[in-house]
Amino acid sequence: MTVFPGFSQEDFDVFAIDGLDQRMDAIKTIIRPKLEALGQHFSPVLSVACGNEMFVHVAKHARRTVNPPDDTWVAWAADKRGYKKHPHFQVGLWGTHLFVWFAVIYESPAKGQVSEALRTHLDDILSFVPDHFRWSPDHMQPESTPQAELGRAGVEKLIDRLAQVKKAEILCGINIDRNDPILADGEALLARLEETFSVLTRLYRLSGVEAESVASSRV
Repeated sequence: MTVFPGFSQEDFDVFAIDGLDQRMDAIKTIIRPKLEALGQHFSPVLSVACGNEMFVHVAKHARRTVNPPDDTWVAWAADKRGYKKHPHFQVGLWGTHLFVWFAVIYESPAKGQVSEALRTHLDDILSFVPDHFRWSPDHMQPESTPQAELGRAGVEKLIDRLAQVKKAEILCGINIDRNDPILADGEALLARLEETFSVLTRLYRLSGVEAESVASSRV
């Protein structure tokens, strides 16, 4: 890509705009071009790391008719038609921070298989995922918890819940506060994201179901 400009306070201020149409217009004109640029930049990087072609999906928020979105994102998954049913990656913004996730959300039919795979490799996961990385049980909420705070028992509980609860989700990654100066330094931010993906793609590969699920979805 041409030089990535990073993110500014204006980008985060979009989520304070009142009204669905007004906020959506700002998302489309201010934030979405940056998300699309990130999508194209990291698609080949993630494809190589994951061993599957990773397609770009930028959030359109098409189902919203009243309430404006509180966050927006770009996702990558090994399915051209959509990402929600598959283990995938996201980079996006809440009004307070930028997030980078490996995610398995409630639409995925493979949650049980992913839970079993992650549980089998829990010792490895706890060794290669840094303690400052965060875990979340819900992609609809901005809150998450550092691995150092969760400990082994907390991570294991999230993994088990993924198989046991119908609406359960699991996300792992990082947050970058909106006031962190790295966000305004496009080159440094890309390096941080690439470093983060080098960890998260290991989780993706450990999930163990992607090649099979994508192949079946294309039949």
